[in-house]
Amino acid sequence: MAESSESPLVLIHRPPSLDFMDERLSRNFRILDIHTSSDPLPIFLSRHAASARAFVNIGRLPVTAEILSYLPSLQVIICTSVGVDHIDLAECKRRGVAVTNAGDASSEDAADCAVGLLISVLRRIPAADRYVRSGNWAKFGVFQLGSKVSGKRVGIVGLGSIGSFIAKRLEPFGCIISYNSRSQKQSIPYMYYSDILSLAANNDVLVLCCSLTAETRHIVNREVMESLGKDGVIINVGRGGLIDEKEMVKCLVQGVIGGAGLDVFEKEPEVPQELFGLDNVVLSPHSAMITPGSFNNVAEVAFGNLKAFFSNQPLISPVHLD
Repeated sequence: MAESSESPLVLIHRPPSLDFMDERLSRNFRILDIHTSSDPLPIFLSRHAASARAFVNIGRLPVTAEILSYLPSLQVIICTSVGVDHIDLAECKRRGVAVTNAGDASSEDAADCAVGLLISVLRRIPAADRYVRSGNWAKFGVFQLGSKVSGKRVGIVGLGSIGSFIAKRLEPFGCIISYNSRSQKQSIPYMYYSDILSLAANNDVLVLCCSLTAETRHIVNREVMESLGKDGVIINVGRGGLIDEKEMVKCLVQGVIGGAGLDVFEKEPEVPQELFGLDNVVLSPHSAMITPGSFNNVAEVAFGNLKAFFSNQPLISPVHLD
């Protein structure tokens, strides 16, 4: 698309540091950037965004019914995340606003992070690093034992793109993979469990990478953690709300489960302080997909969706609003 005064107007929200799409978008569209204004969001939108047909949401700005009410011309929301739990999908459907996500753009990096967290928890790598840096190795000698990764029974909650990549990466470790999903996948060799309690009872590790919905909120509760057991490990690269975080903290402190690797939390960026002193917990600041490669892929998908929308072509990665 050539730049001109007639270029389509695109509303953008992004945290200041996430500028990876700026150049490409400004080359092809007229940009209305929310983060450059000091006005309260409703005032900014009502004054400047009434004619915007497309909204690129970089990051996780909640798009509520109220926000949508200030955007009467809006026809599509382009999300750069895979999860869309920050979007009022029911209101979008009511208004006829399409929603797209990042599709598979960051799936491999998210899978890498999940495996990294698992190895870090089981082998206690961050704790070992702190042990060396603090001088405790020289003072006290041998560090505590870690746990073997190879051969672990790993239950994946949500065998979509990210879950499939996690399984593929863990197979060479000799891990025994099983999964829980909304429905059983055809032509998949892994054992399927129709409920998460059974999945937890038959595995050493639970990896969470499913979408956060009303049905999956707190899908991992105390009963699930008790079923996983005192040596069990939880890895979460999905959304913080998939776990009852207060109960998880209690279970970790009380030894109900053996450890956790967490990239996401219920009230980000707040993290329960009780977790800070636990060597069997590895924490990450919602960064599973934050790599240059992922950003490039996400930009390609988002720009492709915008181009398709303004060309009246099918969207590349539409979110089903049912």
